[in-house]
Amino acid sequence: MEYVLRTQNLCKQYKHCKALDNLTMHVEKGAIYGFVGRNGAGKTTLIRVVCGLQAPTAGSYQLYGLSSAGADLASARRRTGAVVETPSIYLSLTARENLRQQFDVLGLPSYRGLEDLLELVGLQDTGKKQARDFSLGMRQRLGIAVALAGDPDFLILDEPANGLDPQGIVEIRELILRLNRERQITVLISSHILSELESFATCYGFIHRGKLIEQISEKLLRERCRECLELLVDSTEKAAVSIERELGCTNYEILPGGKMRLYEYLDAPAKVTHVLASNGVEISGVNNQGSNLEEYFLSLIGEEGGQDA
Repeated sequence: MEYVLRTQNLCKQYKHCKALDNLTMHVEKGAIYGFVGRNGAGKTTLIRVVCGLQAPTAGSYQLYGLSSAGADLASARRRTGAVVETPSIYLSLTARENLRQQFDVLGLPSYRGLEDLLELVGLQDTGKKQARDFSLGMRQRLGIAVALAGDPDFLILDEPANGLDPQGIVEIRELILRLNRERQITVLISSHILSELESFATCYGFIHRGKLIEQISEKLLRERCRECLELLVDSTEKAAVSIERELGCTNYEILPGGKMRLYEYLDAPAKVTHVLASNGVEISGVNNQGSNLEEYFLSLIGEEGGQDA
């Protein structure tokens, strides 16, 4: 398995505040990695460290297998584009002028590909309009175009949908999907708009108070958040035999502690409990389970719902 980014026990200390606390994570090549956490959890600090804008207090990281302690890390950074906190654009310049400026900064031999970038982010028709007159969504898309000027294959986006209206969020999501699917760009995207990440992320890292509390694939997360009928019984073995024989149900899961999850008969808990009881299975709990990404995150950090992550 090839990783674009790996961190090992990464720490960042600000006086009495530990923004990153032994954070170990990995971003697989080709992924859209949803980096999830509340404001102040350490998301931007991690991004700033990886982009070379800050030095870690302890620990290390690798970009494309090159160590943060090595002299050749700059070659890996040239393969990385980023929008950190706010888009790095000149408000008094047009979209084309902003891109020309970035091409010059990177020392590119020509402006070849500039018009393609404008079309990619949907800003090809902005003409002489200055960036100061752009909507927030347009500025975000221009910032992404600037980050793509060096033709990177790893893109880091820090809260790109923050403050956008629903249409702007859709535009950013579709752009990220195009970059990933058509250009094979690996994307690390931090966000607290968890419902939006659910629609396109392929894996997730959950950060809380500087610690990575879980890293999980989209497939496994979907399974864990899947709606089910959860039973607490005295014998999961007897219960499994009973529901298979009496109900023909094979879509279930056995968990430790006498727990059993059924992914069928969700609307007929009385029928399930009747079958189990009639076969001598003692039932001490029946609950409908299932959660979205926000509920799952809150369950990880042990908090009630109702706040942004």
